[in-house]
Amino acid sequence: MKVSIITVVYNNERYIDQAIESVLSQDYPDIEYIVKDGGSKDNTMEVVNRYKDRIAKISSERDKGIYDAMNRGIEMTTGEVVGILNSDDIYYDTHTISNIMQVFKENHDVDAVYGNIVYFRENDFDKVVRTWRTKQYGKNFFERGEVPPHPGLFVRKAVYDNIGTYYPNFKISSDYEFMLRAFRVNNYKPYFLDKTIVKMRMGGESTRSIKNIMLGNREIMQAWKMNKLPVPALLYAYRVAKKLKQLV
Repeated sequence: MKVSIITVVYNNERYIDQAIESVLSQDYPDIEYIVKDGGSKDNTMEVVNRYKDRIAKISSERDKGIYDAMNRGIEMTTGEVVGILNSDDIYYDTHTISNIMQVFKENHDVDAVYGNIVYFRENDFDKVVRTWRTKQYGKNFFERGEVPPHPGLFVRKAVYDNIGTYYPNFKISSDYEFMLRAFRVNNYKPYFLDKTIVKMRMGGESTRSIKNIMLGNREIMQAWKMNKLPVPALLYAYRVAKKLKQLV
């Protein structure tokens, strides 16, 4: 069973090689690796091209932002399963993809697999400053402030084919809207693999500033309305409590 892994990148010459090497070091034998660059103006593509013989597809063109880039990357995939690794992040270990794909192989009714992630500072991969430990999807999962960590999410390509990809006009929370649409609205079946999937570098777009945090929350509220769902009264309080718990 083939898995397609997409890395979207823009002006990240500093860390893109770590993400690439993280994918290329996986022990799973059937990986289609795709790097989608947004027309970087630094030396990102020089770094990427050092690995071009080991990357299935490389595209460098201007896009309309991170979610548009993800959508373009998904269009390029030929695997049965799709995962997205940000250019700042790395997989937890060399067995990560094998563990994910084993779940798909053993559970034909599962449409997506997700797991936990940890956050680290700069280049000290072992210095964990935040742990996002999620739980199995169930009743009131989203209503209680839960959401699968998107970097730790793998989805069958058929789900994207059937319900569409990411809403490109969102800047922060289109991944949230997609998961709400897939699992809450369309009842696709996710599976929680209780393992750490990704090590994520602190300073991502959604937490880079108070302005971005507020924008992300507005987009989350809009995601519920777009999907014709009532916004839970305590959603924001639950989300704040979850994030505080992750720092403990």
